Amino acid sequence: MLVKKVRGIIRRSFHLQENRKLLLMGLLAGVLLVGYWFLPINGKILIVANDEQKAVGAWPQVKLEPMAARPGGQVTLTLSDVTAWSQVKLLVENHEAQLLSTEVANNVNVWKWRFTAPQEPGYSAVFYHDCQTGCIEISRFRSGAPATSISVPKAPLLPTKLGVVFADPTRNWHGKAGWDVELTYSQLEKDQDFSIDSLAEHVAANSQLGLRVLIRIDYDRGQALPSAGDEVAFTRYLEYCGRLARDARFKNVYGYFVGSSFNRSGSNSLVPDHQTTPEQYARVFDGYGLPTTRTDNVVQTIHAINQNMRVLVGPVTPWTSEQDGSIINSLNAPWLNYMNTLVAHLNETTMTKQSAGFALTAPDGFALQAPGRPEAVNLASLEPTIDVHNPQWGEAEFGFRIYRDWLTIINRYATTRGLPVYITATNTYTPDTQIEPAQSYTAGWLTSALNEIEQQPQIQALCWYVDLPYDKWANYSLKAQLGQLKAAASEFDLLLQ
Repeated sequence: MLVKKVRGIIRRSFHLQENRKLLLMGLLAGVLLVGYWFLPINGKILIVANDEQKAVGAWPQVKLEPMAARPGGQVTLTLSDVTAWSQVKLLVENHEAQLLSTEVANNVNVWKWRFTAPQEPGYSAVFYHDCQTGCIEISRFRSGAPATSISVPKAPLLPTKLGVVFADPTRNWHGKAGWDVELTYSQLEKDQDFSIDSLAEHVAANSQLGLRVLIRIDYDRGQALPSAGDEVAFTRYLEYCGRLARDARFKNVYGYFVGSSFNRSGSNSLVPDHQTTPEQYARVFDGYGLPTTRTDNVVQTIHAINQNMRVLVGPVTPWTSEQDGSIINSLNAPWLNYMNTLVAHLNETTMTKQSAGFALTAPDGFALQAPGRPEAVNLASLEPTIDVHNPQWGEAEFGFRIYRDWLTIINRYATTRGLPVYITATNTYTPDTQIEPAQSYTAGWLTSALNEIEQQPQIQALCWYVDLPYDKWANYSLKAQLGQLKAAASEFDLLLQ
């Protein structure tokens, strides 16, 4: 009897331990399942910690050769999936891998890529498909990282209004979340500097630095928007805007703005006299002049795909008489009349569409140009904080405070009043003087400009044009530091500290 009792106690204890194990395993599975659904990703995530993913029936499957390559070594990644994805890409730490081959074996699609192992262990790789219309993320992988690894959150960055066009990826932002402005052309998809893939790399790198990225969408070099009446070109431009909005690589973009300097003639040799009237710009942006039910415009195209993405009106160039506007501004300068006419048309279209039940048809803000004029009255370092006028144009601002004239127009209309504003291009070049910043910059000007803008709550950003010297912009570049720009570069760095 005693033996039977002992056996019973042991048996009950064993079952109790087993039940506890099952309970703990169930709780762990539940936690993992809940945690999975709260991961901030689309598609699937796989942890690749062995030679090969062995799970039966789990797709896609990944194999790395070698698994633990040294930094700088060549790695081959083979991905297998039962779905025949088209137009695939693999990005490893935001750099595109070289696609070596694509084949189908036993109804399984196999892709093979080669890339250089990054410096950091446990690197990430993301698989995209349908990149011809905007890359869609399907899976992401983490090499060599255990499933239980915990990422250490980065220290929060302090927002600043200071930013640049074409940010230098090696720039020290001193713990600040600044601004970066990038440029893309709908007709230069394969361009070395301005292809959509190159743009994606810049956006990824600068987003990782904590920068807020604005992207300017032009039609072609020297031509901000398609020519009036060219419906084929316009359709291509809209398709490109939709592609950007759909592409998962741009999900962290802060906003897009439509064209720039469109009130001036283009320099493209194919369209040397190309101009965009206020009416044409408004038609492209929100469908001005078309039946209310038509949605073939930029703001509705982008918002239909991503309703949270900001779509901004592009900047008008000041101090040029090349175009005027039919709705005269109170100061009656050509560039202000143009802007006033444009904003009036946008306001009219937004109100009409809203009355018809269409939402998200208004601009989400405005990009502006605000150049300085440091040669004015020998008050170089003070110019941003003073009013500068030209007798020919009366009370119209003729220096950095042009931003005030732009704000007056924006805040005049019901659907644009109070919208955020971003100065996406500032330096000390003006189209009438044509003296480049390498010769015209004077120490203290940028500090004075930032002090002025920090007093304006409606203005969110002040971006120097440019940082990296793409194309012909060496005499504007903080990175190149030619001539007087050495002082500007030093000043920019000090303002971030």
